Amino acid sequence: MAFSTHKFLLLFSFSFITFLAGSRAWGQEVTIHGTVYNMYRTRPLDGVSVISTSGKGTATDSSGSYVIVVTLKDSIYFSYLGRATAKFPVKDMNYFSGFDISLHVDPIELKEVRVLPRNYRDDSIQNRKDYEKIFNYHKPGVKLTDGTAGLGMGAGVDLNSLIEMFNRNKIHRTQAFQRRLVDEEHDKYVDHRFNPSIVLKITHLKGDELDSFMLKYRPSYDFCKRATDYDLFDYIKLAFSEYQKDRRERP
Repeated sequence: MAFSTHKFLLLFSFSFITFLAGSRAWGQEVTIHGTVYNMYRTRPLDGVSVISTSGKGTATDSSGSYVIVVTLKDSIYFSYLGRATAKFPVKDMNYFSGFDISLHVDPIELKEVRVLPRNYRDDSIQNRKDYEKIFNYHKPGVKLTDGTAGLGMGAGVDLNSLIEMFNRNKIHRTQAFQRRLVDEEHDKYVDHRFNPSIVLKITHLKGDELDSFMLKYRPSYDFCKRATDYDLFDYIKLAFSEYQKDRRERP
């Protein structure tokens, strides 16, 4: 009986140590590196978000390279221009040789893109074409009339250009219209990045709460222009935490 108990304790101790070793190995951090290319592998892609299921993230540099530290139980995926790849388990990767990937758009998705409404880029280009005279507008100046210079009588003045030069109200209206068109383009770009679908997916807010959140925490155009997908997701998460805190503190 004593022998059996001793044998049992040894077996239990060995199993427990094996379990601890496996747990540590499973939680071990590893460094994944690689390069992201376009679908033909003819050029690297910069600005691609590399995100792990544990919440860590980075982005590719100008040479398409990335480095991210994750655990063996993590998976990573890549997001570019609003489209995300499948998740790749870290345990199946070769940490030493690197993990390269080529991103491409599935042919089925291309058909969907063709039927989508014009986006902010198309609208911006069309606005510039529609208002070409406004954006190519130059402040009028005084023009010299032909045949008067060098005659000892002084330079003649084009009366029409002189009248236009003093038409300040028209100049101010034109400049204000230019600014309004540019602001409209910027608003559409922010709407494109900070849209209800993405905010709903991260915060699970709906209805009036979603509208209130998006109005209060709407990011600036400069931020949206610089931010990668990962940066934007991180901003929404932080803003949502603040939003929840404010709701809890309300009387």
